[in-house]
Amino acid sequence: MTAAGADLTLRHPVERFTLDNGLRVVLAPDRSVPVVAVSVFYDVGMRSEPPGRTGFAHLFEHMMFQGSANVPKMEHARLVQAAGGTFNGSTHQDYTNYFQALPSEALERAIFLEADRMAAPAITEENLRNQIDVVKEEIRVNVLNRPYGAFPWLQLPEIAFESFANTHDGYGSFVDLESSTVDDATDFFSRYYAPSNAVLCIGGDLDVTETEALVRRWFDPVPARPAPPAPVVGEPSPTTVRRGVVEDALAPAPAVAIGWRVPDPVGDLDTYLGTVLLTELLSEGDASRLERRLLHTDRLAVAQSSYLGLFGDPFDVRDATLLVSQVHHPADVPVDRVLQAVHEEIDKVATDGVPADELARVTARTEAQLLQQADSVLGRTLGFASAELVHGRAELAGELAARLAAVTPEQVQAAARGLSPDTAAILELRATGGQSR
Repeated sequence: MTAAGADLTLRHPVERFTLDNGLRVVLAPDRSVPVVAVSVFYDVGMRSEPPGRTGFAHLFEHMMFQGSANVPKMEHARLVQAAGGTFNGSTHQDYTNYFQALPSEALERAIFLEADRMAAPAITEENLRNQIDVVKEEIRVNVLNRPYGAFPWLQLPEIAFESFANTHDGYGSFVDLESSTVDDATDFFSRYYAPSNAVLCIGGDLDVTETEALVRRWFDPVPARPAPPAPVVGEPSPTTVRRGVVEDALAPAPAVAIGWRVPDPVGDLDTYLGTVLLTELLSEGDASRLERRLLHTDRLAVAQSSYLGLFGDPFDVRDATLLVSQVHHPADVPVDRVLQAVHEEIDKVATDGVPADELARVTARTEAQLLQQADSVLGRTLGFASAELVHGRAELAGELAARLAAVTPEQVQAAARGLSPDTAAILELRATGGQSR
């Protein structure tokens, strides 16, 4: 076992080991509060789905809560809650995670629960049909019957990218979901839920030696299987502008989303960090460039936001990904006026650079957000797990604030120069329900 770290990890050292079945284990002890967090990150997400099985990563996340070999349906929830804990799971572009936070005396309980469903989830016809219905209802509520429900996270990739992995609807089509079989689910589990395709991260009030023994007791028996090949998700950079239009009868006002390809978040992290701070400079807070220009000076918009990655976390996504600027504007404001203003603000940064005091303010805000996310045992544990899975180094989660502080104005200016109007993907949303204003 080795220990290493910097910055945040100096206070919360990260230790790791790997089981014979390939499971990577990261331990992050912190004895300050009597709480532990147990998380398992599987290296399978929406971009892993093959044609004909859209939405399967999210569907299988639901299946993992339907019981396992030694845990009846609903018992996982009951056992965690009875110990005073909370639990959840989520599906992302590049991974699926499961986690719980609970009093430290219940640590073994959480380890057992995660090991049991890693070994043998209850994949039955009844569970599958039930969860297909649950997912379909979730899509109805969150996408089909909600204003801007698919905008832009499900719709922009269709024009921003080329490959099926990057363009398909990760929530899933009803046709694909309804045609799923128990054999499909069993194959998906066998292929992607191997111990060698996962990271177990445990943080909080734990003794490293005792926790390693518990992990080995419960996870060593999980059979080894080969990790699947990583999906091919990188793409060549675009060379032309691409535009698309969608209609939304529920939307109260039109909107537009502009997406630019950005440097590889994993393979070119230092360059990417300049884009992270550029995104904050453009959009975060009342003093940001686009907030001032679009909402206050020119009054072209009613709301704006910019973010990296379609799920909003700039550090848990692999290449290829986007910087997205999303603007909601009144119906009497032409979309091209909005686009012109956005491009002009980016061009100002590209041409004139960034004053040191403005960059310092943006950097301080971003660092504060990172530290706030890592304030709780659960938040810190999830950060370590994500960094281990996506970047191969859990310690990176504790180093990001310092690395952002080292970003120079020249790096931010270079990032702005990479956001050309000639290579943007532009998705216009038209509000067609007669409520536009």
